[in-house]
Amino acid sequence: MDTREVTTQYRFNQWTEIVRKCRSSGQTVAVWCAENNIKPSSYYYWLRRIRKAACEALPSLSGNNPIVPVHIPNHAVETCSSDQESSDIVLRFGAVTLEIRNHASATLIENTLRALQHVR
Repeated sequence: MDTREVTTQYRFNQWTEIVRKCRSSGQTVAVWCAENNIKPSSYYYWLRRIRKAACEALPSLSGNNPIVPVHIPNHAVETCSSDQESSDIVLRFGAVTLEIRNHASATLIENTLRALQHVR
């Protein structure tokens, strides 16, 4: 790894930490940035760069495997209530509920499962 790559990675790590601190503060971006002497435009630039890198790190949707395994702990699966008739798939994990309707496209289901694969 050359010095340019090391510098880029160092800056990226700094930006990630700044965004993490701001988001966990419970404050608005404007207030947090003012208290930490950071320009909001810089914060949003860093956030945009972080998001772009995260999207580029996701596996390509043009992969050969049309089936994406999703590992859900047994304790996370709950039984569905009476609104089960309106959805063919209902996944609950803690406070998050994902419902996939019968008329959902194969592309939507595939993209959703690929995104869930990276949720921890």
